[in-house]
Amino acid sequence: MTDELRVVCWNIEHNGRDPRGRDDHRDLARDILAAIEPHIVLRQELTGAWDRGKADLYAEANRLGGLTPFMAAPREGRSRNPVGVMVDPTLFLVDGEFEHDLAWKPICNPRVRLKGCPKSLDLASAHLCHFDPDMRATEARRLSTLADHSHSALVGMDANSYPHQTALESVALPDWDKVEDRVHYQHRTIERDGRRVSDTRPDEILSGGDPVFTDLGLHAATALGQPGALAATASLKRTDQGPAQRIDRIYCTPDLAPALLAFDALATDEVREVSDHALLIARFDLDVLRQVLTPTR
Repeated sequence: MTDELRVVCWNIEHNGRDPRGRDDHRDLARDILAAIEPHIVLRQELTGAWDRGKADLYAEANRLGGLTPFMAAPREGRSRNPVGVMVDPTLFLVDGEFEHDLAWKPICNPRVRLKGCPKSLDLASAHLCHFDPDMRATEARRLSTLADHSHSALVGMDANSYPHQTALESVALPDWDKVEDRVHYQHRTIERDGRRVSDTRPDEILSGGDPVFTDLGLHAATALGQPGALAATASLKRTDQGPAQRIDRIYCTPDLAPALLAFDALATDEVREVSDHALLIARFDLDVLRQVLTPTR
């Protein structure tokens, strides 16, 4: 299917490693991804993948057909769950590699070009801070810079926060009076008009008002008639933090949105065995993307 570009975004819980050392789901996670044959992979929680010469990172990239991997280095005293990006070298040339060093977790940002196209495409994987809403807002604003000066960009993330166009969503925001985990309440709510409400600020920054980015799940549901694109993504396991929510999202600059063919949030039994997050797949028309990335003067 050379006319289709497949983009995957997935937070693989602890990179498939059980922190208690009982189970190892790395092989199953790679099998799930390999079956999709992705051209771009936007990964979160590459736990331990920096060790031993980044052996886990390269093992995953090799299992996916020899993708070119990028990874943000974990920092001492900060999160040990870095993010990464992998791209298909048969389709893309690499023009640059950037790390946005933020207070909790860096953003991984390679810049690529579809072969034969003059305009570059910034790719980014982000995992917004799980404990600080203000930090999440800062991270979202940093991501908005990827679209500056009419640049094209594609961003996948675990946003640890909620979509802001709630009337269009298929999942209601948490009823915080019923959430048992009160630490989670502190992490995921903000004060507005004297009330504590669900944190939707990162999505507002990225896709609100005159939007910098298009939320591909919402676009697929509203413009393409694919309501399943709005399925909840996490947590697929815990019940003390309220019902699962659509906290994992893929965004693109609006110029790329017309190329979207389909968007899915997979939460199969195998996916649930590996992670507490659903796996997102965005499928693009490759010919339309080439046209977008070959602008006329």
